[in-house]
Amino acid sequence: MSVLEEIADLGGGCFWCLEAVFLRLKGVLGVASGYQGGARAHPSYEQVCSGATGHAEVVRVRFDPAELSYADLLRVFFSIHDPTTPDRQGNDIGSQYRSVIFTHSDAQAAMARQIVEEIESHHLYDAPVVTQILPAPEFYPAEAYHQDYFARNPNAGYCRVVVAPKVVKFRKLFADRWRD
Repeated sequence: MSVLEEIADLGGGCFWCLEAVFLRLKGVLGVASGYQGGARAHPSYEQVCSGATGHAEVVRVRFDPAELSYADLLRVFFSIHDPTTPDRQGNDIGSQYRSVIFTHSDAQAAMARQIVEEIESHHLYDAPVVTQILPAPEFYPAEAYHQDYFARNPNAGYCRVVVAPKVVKFRKLFADRWRD
């Protein structure tokens, strides 16, 4: 990892949705879908989907802090998922879809708490934010077919109905941050 690179590990529902947005965000150097926060080493997608492993579907975002601050990255994150529903995003239900920020430093944890306080003080949601803020455990990359899923499967039903609207919302809210 270079001096001009940081990592953010974020869970907010299906990792396909988060990955599709973050790949289009200026300052992002790369995104990998994966699993974190569970008890089993090297879990499979099927094991995580069962809910038995305790892992969350997450994305590992590598970004250039000179171009994109961690705070702004988190603001995008909170705009593209519902941080008020425990263990659920839309029709995706289970602990693997929880809202979670896995931090890599005390500074990241403090900033995550500050952004949650900002959201709460501005009453951006009708319910309290339930996003967990936890130290980053081991990250396990998801299977190859999950990586860059939306780009490779834009016409798949889930992508058209769930992922594409999140990408459109991101572009509308953060047009100045859209990567062409």
